[in-house]
Amino acid sequence: MKVLGIIPARLESERLPRKPLRPILGHPMIAWVYHRARQAPSLSNLLIATDSEEIAAYCRRARIPVEMTSSKHRSGTDRLVEVMRRQPAEVYVNIQGDEAMVTADHIELLLQPFREDPGTLVSTLKVAISDEAARDPNDVKVVTDARDRALYFSRSLIPHHREAAGGLRYYKHLGLYAYATAALERFSALPPSPLEQTEKLEQLRFLENGIPIAVVETENDAIGVDTEENLRQVEDYFAQQGITLDRK
Repeated sequence: MKVLGIIPARLESERLPRKPLRPILGHPMIAWVYHRARQAPSLSNLLIATDSEEIAAYCRRARIPVEMTSSKHRSGTDRLVEVMRRQPAEVYVNIQGDEAMVTADHIELLLQPFREDPGTLVSTLKVAISDEAARDPNDVKVVTDARDRALYFSRSLIPHHREAAGGLRYYKHLGLYAYATAALERFSALPPSPLEQTEKLEQLRFLENGIPIAVVETENDAIGVDTEENLRQVEDYFAQQGITLDRK
């Protein structure tokens, strides 16, 4: 199975300007994402997809594979579609450029549904979180059905417990996806959906159009960097754990 990993990256983040190039322990965040993701043995290739000449210039200096893409894309998935037109593969992995804590295990788990069921179209990850953490709107929550397929994603608290002892766990969605080629083709042909535009979550376009998303649970949480606080949390975590940038 040929698997192409793609890291979409843009500078114009509203909540954290110049996010991909912000330093974490002296290295741009995009370098952390790339070098940590490339440890996954199932990736046939891995590259950055960007519309920023500044990001591309850094990647070239750092010898990180990079593809220039259109500045008109509305989402990271749209950026993947453009790369897909140039580089054929069976599965495309979307490793968001703010997931500096991504691990090889995350990516291997993400690809598990494709190995178990050839009909898989889209997969993603979830991790159990506390009731308190679930109330943070910066973290996207996910609920799934009995077959571990996504029912809904939201920044709001889902599910809502009407009673104090609801008995259900909360799950945070991690910003990693794997797509079959057919799923990306379908995504590109569909207009942005109402729930997608309301929640600002592109994965809802799949659900609103009846495209199932397999959800695999991981025990390893990761902090997606959306704010200055997130950036400090990731840097503190790496420093405390003695984690350095592995360029091998």
